[in-house]
Amino acid sequence: MSPLAITLLSTLVVVLGVLAALWALSVRLRDASIVDPFWGTGFAIVAAVALALNQPVTNRGLLLGLLTAVWGLRLSVYLLRRNWGHGEDRRYQAMRAHQGQRFWWLSLFTVFWLQAAILWFVSLPIQVAVVDREMQPLGWLDALGVTLFVVGFVFESVGDWQLAEFKRDPSNRGRVMDRGLWRYTRHPNYFGDACVWWGLYLIATAGGAWWTILSPLAMTVLLLKVSGVSLLEKTITERRPEYAAYQARTNAFVPGPPRGVRGH
Repeated sequence: MSPLAITLLSTLVVVLGVLAALWALSVRLRDASIVDPFWGTGFAIVAAVALALNQPVTNRGLLLGLLTAVWGLRLSVYLLRRNWGHGEDRRYQAMRAHQGQRFWWLSLFTVFWLQAAILWFVSLPIQVAVVDREMQPLGWLDALGVTLFVVGFVFESVGDWQLAEFKRDPSNRGRVMDRGLWRYTRHPNYFGDACVWWGLYLIATAGGAWWTILSPLAMTVLLLKVSGVSLLEKTITERRPEYAAYQARTNAFVPGPPRGVRGH
């Protein structure tokens, strides 16, 4: 087998195994929500396995591994702190109610291994670039990728922090967050996430992984149409009537000045 095939197969087996163990714990706890904080850590694990299998590590491989770890571990810590003590998320409660007694084993495939497959596919640019052994020096494309990554990381981490601070104030209960970065985009964290993965893709492209473009595209589609913007806003106006006005004046994804607001 080629080094790339060995790397891809190994990372897939590892991530499926780790998610299976996490699933077993979720069955014991009756809480499938524990899969959410693992999302970022899963990417860090994939990068670590790929790097371990492809020694010596190139500068580009090390850069990709470090950036992925910083992004993934920050996200996991944030989600773990946010979800701690709140019980199972309503999404999984709805799935549990719909699937009944079958949920305990169906969740392995529809929740845990599905997440494993998605994160493995999205991380393909990193895996492919790590395998590259041409030792090409870092250049302008890497610099552009790092810049885009930093922009995305700032939007995501600052957006998460601002929202957490907003929710911490009891007087904001039931209100719409429209301050800070949230004044310019309704989802600065999702926009930042997309920028992070396009930035990593640009770095990986410099390492010969240009053909993995479907991976950042898949992440962007997920953020916009599946588990991100569309899912979150599907019922939010029912819970927060003010959100309709917020939607009317604020971009959904790409930041921009609030509509109908002048002189600011």
